Amino acid sequence: MTEIRDCPGPDTHPRRPAMAMPAGACDTHAHVFDAARYPYQATRGYTPPDNDVTRLLALHEALGLARGVVVQASVHGTDNRAVLDAASAYPDRLRAIVAVSEGVTEAEIAAMHAKGARGIRVNLVDRGGMPFRSLAALGAVGDVIRPFGWHVELLVHVEEKPAELRELAEALRLPVSIGHIGYTKVARGGIAHPGYQDFLAMLRDGLFWVKLTGLYRISAEPEFPYADTAAFARAVIAAAPDRVIWGSDWPHVAHFDRAMPNDGDLLGLLAEWEPDAARRAMILSENPARLYGF
Repeated sequence: MTEIRDCPGPDTHPRRPAMAMPAGACDTHAHVFDAARYPYQATRGYTPPDNDVTRLLALHEALGLARGVVVQASVHGTDNRAVLDAASAYPDRLRAIVAVSEGVTEAEIAAMHAKGARGIRVNLVDRGGMPFRSLAALGAVGDVIRPFGWHVELLVHVEEKPAELRELAEALRLPVSIGHIGYTKVARGGIAHPGYQDFLAMLRDGLFWVKLTGLYRISAEPEFPYADTAAFARAVIAAAPDRVIWGSDWPHVAHFDRAMPNDGDLLGLLAEWEPDAARRAMILSENPARLYGF
């Protein structure tokens, strides 16, 4: 039986970055946990410590962020109460990304939309209790969520099946957001991998959005600043500046055996990747406002 490890907690003293935050700056990728209220699935890849919505909002205030997106974690499976309760409690500040089964109904989507949900997460990497097993099953669900203006948030290793990804994006006729800058690890060839170059071409073709998240999940370096990931960030910004968004990945679940990054330091890297303040405003504010309907 595989051991379920306890996650370390986040750095509780975030350093505010030197760069100015634009109005409406948004953290598009965070998770919330409160085991007493929202129990975890028996089938899961990790056990997170409690870090609820009040702690997340305190982090945002410390960093100068006005908005956020709470993303369904795999440990909750399709029990979306944690993210929906958070988003519905703070409708001006938060949106939710939920996980659904392949047979989800329009009525279920409508109920979640009313509570602040704006998309579905399909995690094909760190599945835990997540229901989808392949990209092929997304077609029918896409038809259900399309009338609500939702999008698909996809966690995949983009270099593995670029042709399948292109086919999916063209067939779905929905915005598709890719997590962790494509989740192509530096150790597997990084930005030079032919499959990642195919992904950059798809970005230029307007097929995907991409999240600047989870640097430590793709880096070969053990601690901040994860310099070997800068090329990824600059490449996706150059390819599609109007479809790049930033997220903290707080509270950094399943980040084992390495130094915990400071969230302010992670946010501050954006100024190094993109020195132009107007483009940073697109990434932090304008792009997320379009995708999540703020």
